[in-house]
Amino acid sequence: MDLKEIQNLIKFVSNSGVAEVKLETGDIKITIRTTLEGNTPDITYVQQAPMQQSIAAPVAPAATPIAPVAAVDDNSKYITIKSPMIGTFYRKPSPDKSPFVEVGSTIAKGDVLCVIEAMKLFNEIEAEVTGKIVKILVDDMSPVEFDQPLFLVDPS
Repeated sequence: MDLKEIQNLIKFVSNSGVAEVKLETGDIKITIRTTLEGNTPDITYVQQAPMQQSIAAPVAPAATPIAPVAAVDDNSKYITIKSPMIGTFYRKPSPDKSPFVEVGSTIAKGDVLCVIEAMKLFNEIEAEVTGKIVKILVDDMSPVEFDQPLFLVDPS
């Protein structure tokens, strides 16, 4: 397991809301624990060396931005479109196509907003409201959890 895979695992656990994840692959053991507030995860990385020695080192977590209270109040007038399933979020129908929606796009009920891949099936996520996309809350090709906010829509 290389550093990039470990960093992706840390990001996934930080965003998922899971309290603890343990992963054992061959001679590598990784434990990631997050606080209830979802702040900085506590990571332990252990690799068994050929001479049966243990190396334990904390891995620097990805920075998680903390939203100011005023921003939360401003978002209360928007409708949040949430993920109906666990999977991988895609903004485009294919890598060579343009995204389904951008910030500022006007959407109508039934418009496709994104695709979520779950177990090799690509599920189109349709808008349940009419409005304007104010914010896209998930990066393209990121793992998403059930009920995770994906978009903020201004219904006016």
